[in-house]
Amino acid sequence: MSPLHAVRRTSRSNDQHTLWLRYRAPYHWPSALAFLAARCIPGIETFDEGVYRRTLVIAGRHAVLQARPACGQRLYVRVDGVPSAAIPGLIARVRRVFDLDANPAQIAQALMADPLLAKLLAARPGLRVPQGWDACEQAMRTVLGQQISVAGAMTLASRLVARHGQKLRVQGYGLTHVFPTLEAIACAPLDNLGMPRSRAATLGTLARALLDQPGLLRPGQPLETVIENLCRLRGIGPWSAHYLALRQVGAQDALPLGDVALIKALRLLEGGDAQLGERALAWRPWRAYAAQHLWASLADLSPTAATARR
Repeated sequence: MSPLHAVRRTSRSNDQHTLWLRYRAPYHWPSALAFLAARCIPGIETFDEGVYRRTLVIAGRHAVLQARPACGQRLYVRVDGVPSAAIPGLIARVRRVFDLDANPAQIAQALMADPLLAKLLAARPGLRVPQGWDACEQAMRTVLGQQISVAGAMTLASRLVARHGQKLRVQGYGLTHVFPTLEAIACAPLDNLGMPRSRAATLGTLARALLDQPGLLRPGQPLETVIENLCRLRGIGPWSAHYLALRQVGAQDALPLGDVALIKALRLLEGGDAQLGERALAWRPWRAYAAQHLWASLADLSPTAATARR
């Protein structure tokens, strides 16, 4: 294991572990933590005094994870309920969620050629693209968030968790559930969550597709393959496909061009005639990072604008 990825671990029991995960500086932690805090689903996630906590299912067991930035370019992670054999997989998962393997210098070098991105990079050096904890959860989050605010999507997600998630089997800081399984969502009646019937149908469609094709959202696939496969599913259009590619597959060039918040951010920064599709040509192959910078820039206007979408 290289010094960059080195992990120090102590185990106070067979299923309780403390990890320190290294990353390349800089890392703009205020943006990453604000992103997580705004998207906490009641029952499975909390964010309090700089510490993010959530429930997970790991190796078939319920677990509780907490994470916070630590000194020395490290992320502190403590997890309860995980067998030692599952720790390597958990480490890979956490590194992906927090985008710890990104090379901020490489990304900045490419994007700073654009004057707008140079300004945004200076404001938030080392901004990362947070990713989903697993394909099921991120897929459901994406569908629930179609055409509504982040707050509205979290309300719907909390109903989904309360009605179809399993009760948490370990004690966990007031956390109560784990996210519903694909099997539960695929079979559940979802038209009573308070969303359009078509969107409820899309939840089931996507859950069944992930059961039939477990690799549908596998990280590392070519972007074009992901978009093509997702857009074959009823209820999944280019916006949802690109957003899933960005948040779950880790496609660094994914960009949901129709996103209203991205368009709003660009036009506030460059004027009402700015065209996202045209401007984004200069941001390849790092359009996902450019998008994250644009979304984050809305926080400079007002907290409400920052969490209106995405």
